[in-house]
Amino acid sequence: MAGPLPRHLLPDTAEIGPDGNTAVGGCDLVDLANQWGTPLFVYDEDHLRSRCREAVAAFGGGVAYASKAFLCSAMARLAHEEGLQLDVATGGELFLARRAGVPGNRLVLHGNNKSDAELAMAVDEGVGRIVIDSFDELDRLEALHSATGVAPRVLLRVTPGVEVHTHEFIATGQDDSKFGFTVKGGLADSAVRRASASTAVDLVGLHAHIGSQVFDVEPFARAIDVLAAFAAPYDLPELSVGGGLGVPYVEGESAPTIGEWADAIHKACVRAGVTSEVTAEPGRAIVAAAAITLYRVGTIKDLPGLRTYVAVDGGMSDNPRPVLYGSGYETFLPRAGDAARPRVVRVVGKHCESGDVLVQDGAVPTDLVVGDVLATPVTGAYGYSMGSNYNQVLRPAVVFVSEGQARLVVARETYEDLARRDR
Repeated sequence: MAGPLPRHLLPDTAEIGPDGNTAVGGCDLVDLANQWGTPLFVYDEDHLRSRCREAVAAFGGGVAYASKAFLCSAMARLAHEEGLQLDVATGGELFLARRAGVPGNRLVLHGNNKSDAELAMAVDEGVGRIVIDSFDELDRLEALHSATGVAPRVLLRVTPGVEVHTHEFIATGQDDSKFGFTVKGGLADSAVRRASASTAVDLVGLHAHIGSQVFDVEPFARAIDVLAAFAAPYDLPELSVGGGLGVPYVEGESAPTIGEWADAIHKACVRAGVTSEVTAEPGRAIVAAAAITLYRVGTIKDLPGLRTYVAVDGGMSDNPRPVLYGSGYETFLPRAGDAARPRVVRVVGKHCESGDVLVQDGAVPTDLVVGDVLATPVTGAYGYSMGSNYNQVLRPAVVFVSEGQARLVVARETYEDLARRDR
């Protein structure tokens, strides 16, 4: 029988009152669901700021928040206020960050297939670093330089040939990857030589990213060994180890803190003789555990001898990770945050797909009923940002909570929003 939800899976400011009601940032979760509707993303602003400060303390002012994990104007401003740069990977992310007031020189542009328009936008906005991913991109930057005369500062993304234990869709450090220049086979060496000789770019360093949701620091150390040996002849001033630090999603999982991760990386750099400035790009580790998604239970379907399905008013449109990666989540009732959860149910969404499953085997109290607010914790990364309008559902609202106040940072879509671009 499952006990109460483990507290380490809740945001930093979460509290459970004498009546069992769960609050985050001083705001009762059931009250938030009633006020703002469901599905609803609730982010603990103090948790976000704490993780941003931890990242800056660990890596210095060169550290960048990987905004693909979760980006809206409020998040961009928060990360910038706390001293982080922002890693953006598309023209849309670049536009939103600039619109939020983040200076261009505090942005790092990623992407394995940046268009001419995106590169021109980056140059025009004075982006601090462009991470070059291919020889074709170098061609595009050289053509852009011919037109503008601007030589942006760039990093080269290097693939170190390090495999990690994670889902194949989020492993990026192995040789067979769509990202970067492989060290094996000489592509990375050719790229460094070409970029160094080019007047179209100012090569200032290397970048590597081995994958996402990595629980062990050892693969990062192995990647640094490869990168240090490769980079030694070039004496470049910067080295970014990317992101990828995992977070616990379910009971029994654990992961290093940002500080512990950074400590392991810095020690590996010292052992390997790295003299470059070492930076990183945490995303999930900053935002994942900061948020809880609230749903309303609409249907409970008991199949005797098989299982019980609990259908909520969201699903794969607000959290596609279980469908994409088989990701696991816990679930609980905010009205009974400290209650035992002996009943096992399958939490599903409202979409026309049998695979629309949010929690395969969710533990809930026995008195779960239709109309209850049901919550999934650790949903701050890659839920909102990977969401969709499948079945023309409305994208959820997002609120930030702190010191008893909730502020709407992303409004819930309306049916009129769905039709706005129709012609």
